[in-house]
Amino acid sequence: MEQKLSTYFLHSLLSKPALALASINFLQLLQATLHSLGYPAVVLFVMIESSGIPFPGETMLLLASFYAAVYHDLSLPIVIICAAGGAIMGDNLGYMLGRTGGKALVERYGKHFFLKPERLQQAEHFFARHGDKTVFFGRFVAVLRAWAAFLAGINKMAWQKFFLYNALGGILWAIIYGLLGFYAGQIFHNNFAQVERLASNVTWILAGIILIGVVIALILYKKCKQKSVAAK
Repeated sequence: MEQKLSTYFLHSLLSKPALALASINFLQLLQATLHSLGYPAVVLFVMIESSGIPFPGETMLLLASFYAAVYHDLSLPIVIICAAGGAIMGDNLGYMLGRTGGKALVERYGKHFFLKPERLQQAEHFFARHGDKTVFFGRFVAVLRAWAAFLAGINKMAWQKFFLYNALGGILWAIIYGLLGFYAGQIFHNNFAQVERLASNVTWILAGIILIGVVIALILYKKCKQKSVAAK
């Protein structure tokens, strides 16, 4: 029965995408994909999101780790490894897309998204100073998770440096959210909606902490710069 249900959802999505997405519950689609593909579904969803396409990669990680806790048909360590692998592969794909043709694309169409040439120059200077931190912490911020790698590629961040901080961020993210989905699943049992809400709250808290840290760092940087100018 479960296999027939999974096949139905996947067939509906492939044959009539708009109608399928409108008529079926999105969580059911994730469940059907996870039932059908197993661990590769985690790699695929996280990789697509990390490459720069808005996709529920984090939700798939939470769902897979939730299943590992509630139904015991998946192994949490393997889920975490798959998520980390998908994050690293997807980010590297996004980086290469940004590095090879991203700047020309933004210069041509960026005005439609309020990306003026001067802002691109500011982004280049910013990545030159803070690219490593942006790539690492961007993994924990919803919008940056999809775009940090692409922006790093556009701004020609050194690949070795990008790969190191990207891998560290991807592995830590996979561990944190994998453990969150697993232990929340043990607490909430069949209520995955509660797990999503908890993860959303954690994401907002982390984003707030990162934002506060950035503001403090900028304030300290400006003060140090003013002191150095005054000393001259």
